[in-house]
Amino acid sequence: MKLIRKRRNGYALLFAASICLAVWFGVASMLEAVFVFGAVSFISLLLLVRQSRLLYDATLIWDNRILVVSFALISMPDRQIKKDTEETVVSTFGILIGSEIYRWGLNGLHGVRLHTADFDQERMYLTFGDSAQTTRVELLHGITQKQTVLYAAQKLLRETGVKADITGW
Repeated sequence: MKLIRKRRNGYALLFAASICLAVWFGVASMLEAVFVFGAVSFISLLLLVRQSRLLYDATLIWDNRILVVSFALISMPDRQIKKDTEETVVSTFGILIGSEIYRWGLNGLHGVRLHTADFDQERMYLTFGDSAQTTRVELLHGITQKQTVLYAAQKLLRETGVKADITGW
């Protein structure tokens, strides 16, 4: 989330600087520079809006977290496997892995949805996606007490409607 916030602040600074330069060159009657900095302002505004939306999504996931783990293994259907050791947040609304956001529950039945959640003594497995693509995330949860797993499973059921399978406890 820090990287998302840092990028957003950078785009805001670029936007403000390019607006100031466009106005300054406009006063100096340098039309070519005004158009260049106007274009830079427009592009930085679009990037700023996009990054602000990502920050909003990351904040939403962080504020509604169910579980925070330190290691994630992401597997895509075309056999791509990605390991990530940054902090991973599982939430009602999606997963935040470092600066990547995987959201579910959007666009009703046709959008990305959480399909399954499985707990064993070492890992938690989440499968989510839409009709075109499914993603599986393996998380090392580090939970040692069964009651904590039951609480997380109950919260997943209540918040997402997906019943978690608990094995090996």
